[in-house]
Amino acid sequence: MSRPGDAARGPQATRGPEAGRGAASRAAEAPATAHRWGAFGRIVRTTAFKLSLVYLVVFTAAALFLLVYIATSTTDLLSRQLEETIDAEIKGLAEQYKSGGLNRLVRAVDARSRAPGASLYLLTDFAGNRIAGNVADAPAGLLDAADGDAQPVPYQRLQSDVAEEPRAKTHEALVRIHILPGGFRLLVGRDLAEREQFRAILRQAFQVSVGVVILLALGTWVFVTRRVLKRIDAVSETTKRIVAGDLSGRIAVDGSGDEFDRLAISVNAMLDRIEQLMHGLKEVSDNIAHDLKTPLTRLRTRLEVALAGPPTLIAYREALEATVEDSEGLIRTFEALLRIARVEAGSTGVALAPLDAAAIAREVGELYEPVAEEEGATMTVDAPGSAPVMGDRNLIAQALANLVDNALKYGHRPDAPARVRLSVRRVAEAVEIAVADAGPGVPEADRERVLGRFVRLEQSRNAPGSGLGLSLVQAVASLHKGSLTLGDAGPGLVVTLTIPAAERGEG
Repeated sequence: MSRPGDAARGPQATRGPEAGRGAASRAAEAPATAHRWGAFGRIVRTTAFKLSLVYLVVFTAAALFLLVYIATSTTDLLSRQLEETIDAEIKGLAEQYKSGGLNRLVRAVDARSRAPGASLYLLTDFAGNRIAGNVADAPAGLLDAADGDAQPVPYQRLQSDVAEEPRAKTHEALVRIHILPGGFRLLVGRDLAEREQFRAILRQAFQVSVGVVILLALGTWVFVTRRVLKRIDAVSETTKRIVAGDLSGRIAVDGSGDEFDRLAISVNAMLDRIEQLMHGLKEVSDNIAHDLKTPLTRLRTRLEVALAGPPTLIAYREALEATVEDSEGLIRTFEALLRIARVEAGSTGVALAPLDAAAIAREVGELYEPVAEEEGATMTVDAPGSAPVMGDRNLIAQALANLVDNALKYGHRPDAPARVRLSVRRVAEAVEIAVADAGPGVPEADRERVLGRFVRLEQSRNAPGSGLGLSLVQAVASLHKGSLTLGDAGPGLVVTLTIPAAERGEG
């Protein structure tokens, strides 16, 4: 015997686990449903799906328009042909009646009614009683619409069967009524079954066309997905690698020469430049941290020594003078870095103009001749004639000054004074400006490395300088679409700055 409370709790206790299982099932199905809808949403948002849908709509509309146009034109043509045939038969039968009377007309109607593929014929008297023909009966009131336009009407064609009485079957025909003398009505018509068959064929053709268009749309979707979107996905994957920090990633070029290949080549060139700049930035950062740490440490040490020593005016003055000198060196270094960055970025603020590189070389030679004499070096300039180029006078002069200054500092041996030779010559479509010395030179393995920023060979570390001179010359060469090469002067080093010559008539 159960209590009312137990009965009340019983159903709840029974529903509880089932309700829990149902909730758990729905909770498990929800992510799957969301995943399916999410995947479908991604497909719908793809360019391939949108293009395929556009192709499907456009092709279907074009096929529908074409079939409707063909159906309308052909139906009108068939109707005109039927009307012309009916008019011709009515004219012929009227001539038969006119020449031979009713008997001849009846014989002609009977003969034509029995012919294979015969038209529709019905001859009645003035009261509408059938006399001859292969039409069992005509709709009420039709025979009164005499000598009007042909019109479609239902009719019953006579059919005979061996075992049964003649029976009638309803059809539709295009007919015309003609009144003969004596009140006789002549009905002549053509069955419209052929026209309906043609329309059925067109409907079937439309269905087939829609199926073909759908298949073409699916084929387009597959092609776009495999061909176009695959390459777009490759670009996306490459960008993800680059964003993740792998600057070596490049977009694949399949050699087809299409717009994707041209885009890939342009983007890869951009990525090469970005990678080069990033590596240069990293190298500059490392070099700054390495090369500027020493003078900053020396500056701080000098100040600490001055503060720790006896507080005399002379000691403080000497420490401050040395600090100012080191600070000016640091400022010059940063100015050189800024100048190189501006030149490499093409933001020097000046436009290239025609100028004479030989004249600039002679001016630089005159500027450094006193400096060479003070150091006991020999300075010669070989720049006869003119060497027209398109460039910036200040930058080219700065580049030549750096090259001559480096040659005077490092281009000599311990047992011999420096000999510097500055020469300018025209070679083919370029102008070569060379600075040669008679020093120890630069090993061939280090000639590319020495063009970098803050790069100084170990044997020259004790000489003043920041290792930025050749970097600036390299930047100037790049700005002028030229090149900078290091070679063997036998003995010594020769640095050649090559700049495209100005066109004929310039400069």
